[in-house]
Amino acid sequence: MTNPINSFINAADPQSPLDIVPVAGRIGAEVRGVALSGELDEDSIAAIKTALVRHKVLFFRDQDGLDNARHEAFAARLGDPVAHPTVPVAEGSHYLLDLDTKEGYAASSWHTDVTFVDAYPEASILRAITIPQAGGDTLWANGVTAYEELPEALKTLVDGLWAVHSNKYDYAAVLGSKDAKRSEEYSKVFASTVYETEHPVVRVHPVSGERSLLLGHFVKQFVGLNSADSQRLFNILQDHITKPENTVRWRWRAGDVAIWDNRATQHRAIADFGLQRRTLRRATIAGSIPVGIDGRQSRTVKKERAAQLEPAE
Repeated sequence: MTNPINSFINAADPQSPLDIVPVAGRIGAEVRGVALSGELDEDSIAAIKTALVRHKVLFFRDQDGLDNARHEAFAARLGDPVAHPTVPVAEGSHYLLDLDTKEGYAASSWHTDVTFVDAYPEASILRAITIPQAGGDTLWANGVTAYEELPEALKTLVDGLWAVHSNKYDYAAVLGSKDAKRSEEYSKVFASTVYETEHPVVRVHPVSGERSLLLGHFVKQFVGLNSADSQRLFNILQDHITKPENTVRWRWRAGDVAIWDNRATQHRAIADFGLQRRTLRRATIAGSIPVGIDGRQSRTVKKERAAQLEPAE
């Protein structure tokens, strides 16, 4: 399928004041000549936000001036930064998530950040600190072009379909770990409060109006389907999202920053770096509650901590 506006779907906007170089044909662009900080002028911030909706993920090289405080200050210019709902923040920060892998295993599964809550983040800002000599790349996939390329019969099916997302899942499979104790420890932190939230499978983007597929590894089951049928359908749709033509792959260097539109993408770190150390820190920007094609909003149906069930707000 070709884009009705431009046969090159990921083309740079000639009206943008930024120096933008597309990385892949459907998603991702490098922005050159910009030093990210909390002191960026309003025009530059507005241009970054516009480019983010257009390209879905933006890459900035050589941002060595960012430390935790400046990372947080820049995030505050893009929106309202929020901490992860269950994982403690990185030491010396207010809401940064520390992604530090040094023992030969890492989460490596396609997902959209924090979709187990209703108003999950609208954007994430990831800063590379220590990068393996080889390996440890990250992939992003475009949920909009994935939806656009679905056969009409599948579009008809998913337009009214909803899914339950939860942070309680098979951690050993996602971590690629055979160490049951390690997986259990990870689960105790990440699922210290267990959420289940119903989201539309097709989300309408609040800025662009584009329709995108909302799935990823937090999906537990489709509403109205049993587990077996849910898994079969999930595999079909997830394969549409993550096929190579729909993705971009970024080879990190220390000092790189990636910003992605979490409302329209999935991403996955590649755990191919063995015992090399890989350290990144992530800020997230508060998002709005998703809306489906029919206008219905997502809703949290379960929030449980230490066997104490709390009603969804």
